[in-house]
Amino acid sequence: MKLSAISSGLILVVSLAGCKAGKPGGLERSVITGIKHEVTIGGKDWKNPVADTEEAQKEGAEHFQHHCQICHGLDGQNSGVPFALKMSPPVADLASKDVQEYSDGQLKWIIENGIGPSGMPGWKGILEDDEMWKMVRYIRHLPAKGSLGTPAVFKEEAEQHEEMEHEHGAPQKKDEAKPHTHSH
Repeated sequence: MKLSAISSGLILVVSLAGCKAGKPGGLERSVITGIKHEVTIGGKDWKNPVADTEEAQKEGAEHFQHHCQICHGLDGQNSGVPFALKMSPPVADLASKDVQEYSDGQLKWIIENGIGPSGMPGWKGILEDDEMWKMVRYIRHLPAKGSLGTPAVFKEEAEQHEEMEHEHGAPQKKDEAKPHTHSH
């Protein structure tokens, strides 16, 4: 019953939207969020076997920093990630209401299987179950936005750009511009 109501809602949204391109409205976001929470994302009833301790959160943070910070930032809220909001769809802010409303099992399922075509990879076969469950514990206790700074890879890139500007002086007219010589 729930699936047919969601399907009917989606058909209505698509019909009303026609071929118009643009940012989804409130109704569209609501339907899509409902589909993701109720149909697409598995693991809804999985229970986290890892006790919610500071040690588990700390270990989860370490795994998160190693595997996830490149897209989600050190704090899970995209801080210092220059492309996070430019992706389509944007990289999820893990502190957002939409993400925090997932069950622990759904968060683990997302880490394990990814979400295509969003860019979120699946980590099955790379991370152990225990590591993924600890990452869920970290996601439930994220630090304040921006409190951990910018991931090193983006900090280094910003420093390189700053250094180049300093070496080459003020921006030059286009026809006088020096070639862009550094690589990413």
